[in-house]
Amino acid sequence: MPLIDPGKKAPAFTLEDQHANAHRLSDYAGRPVVLFFYPKDMTSGCTDEACQFQDLLPKFKRSKAAVLAISILTTKSKLKFAEKEGLTYPLLADDRVDDNKKPDPAVCPKYGVWVEKSMYGRTYMGIQRTTYLIDAQGKVARRWDKVKVPGHAEEVLGEVKLLG
Repeated sequence: MPLIDPGKKAPAFTLEDQHANAHRLSDYAGRPVVLFFYPKDMTSGCTDEACQFQDLLPKFKRSKAAVLAISILTTKSKLKFAEKEGLTYPLLADDRVDDNKKPDPAVCPKYGVWVEKSMYGRTYMGIQRTTYLIDAQGKVARRWDKVKVPGHAEEVLGEVKLLG
């Protein structure tokens, strides 16, 4: 499925966080949501990105914005990641697998971030690092594609503040 364009309704979802608590997008109705998709727990780029959002979390909260992160690894992996890095916002596990035990995420494809990737001549499916800013009405206000981590959380915070 394609990426969701600004102005379009954000697809509904329900996923469990690192503490096995269910989170629905509808739980956050009436406030902005920063929804960032990252490839893998405990890798350098993903750790840097997650920690930048954690560092700015008080400022996101002042703007009434929720920060949610999604990747395909399990809730157990998310808990280990959160504890190691001191992450206090929900890390959501889109960890469904197919009959062959290969990742078959439910939410990532709806947001257009489950894509074919290539490394060292091998192709595989994975998450394209993408961030969505969803407004209080549940519509995509802004989307960042193929995110470069340095300064990204700060840029997202700036856009949250512009939402008012």
